[in-house]
Amino acid sequence: MKVEKHWWHSPSLGIPMPVAVYGHWGTPLLFFPTASADFEELERFGMIDALAHHIEAGRVKIVSCNAINDLSWFDYGLHPGERVWRQELYDRYLVRELVPFIWNNCGGRVPIGTVGASMGAYHAMNAFGRHPGIFRSTITMSGFYNISRYHQGEWNELCYFHNPTCYLANAWHSPDKWLLDSASINVICGQGPWERVEFATQMHEVLNAGGIPHTFDLWGHDVSHDWPWWKKQMNHYIWKLYS
Repeated sequence: MKVEKHWWHSPSLGIPMPVAVYGHWGTPLLFFPTASADFEELERFGMIDALAHHIEAGRVKIVSCNAINDLSWFDYGLHPGERVWRQELYDRYLVRELVPFIWNNCGGRVPIGTVGASMGAYHAMNAFGRHPGIFRSTITMSGFYNISRYHQGEWNELCYFHNPTCYLANAWHSPDKWLLDSASINVICGQGPWERVEFATQMHEVLNAGGIPHTFDLWGHDVSHDWPWWKKQMNHYIWKLYS
């Protein structure tokens, strides 16, 4: 399998932002890490090995990035307004730096999918929801989507537009509605240990409220909030969407 690792100092964030790319061909899937993890998380937990047959067959190319949760949402030493501002800077990094990198790596302006589990599902849904002309599909597993707990009472335009449970509920009025309608949106959650089905259900209800077609897929009561099941879900959805 072709594996590339790249580092550059992000002008948007002012810090180094490493990226790993797995594969030579296929639809690029931008994979966001869980919570405080990093761009090599997929290797450590065996996701790349689990998806190797898809990657080597050229169905998908996996791009694994860093998040900045410890410098934004999780830093309670910051004013909530500064936390959401740092999330805005992260969004600029994605669109102004990482997306052009992916296009260059793929040889053109190809549609990109977003993927994430747990906190990574928030980033996957938010990146997709804010930029549906760039990101044409999303697979979110065991997700956490309502970021308002980190606002701590702060509310401004950026808080609204970085909370997909807010702005996607009002998608009827968005000029991007046709892009949302034509995308592939997949909200997946198990019903077993450590899963929070209510988070996925809320996202499903939000998408319904916004009139956005999507797949809401609840797996069984044995399906836990953990990597073995996320590997199975990813294998299933790559077969389903990219074969």
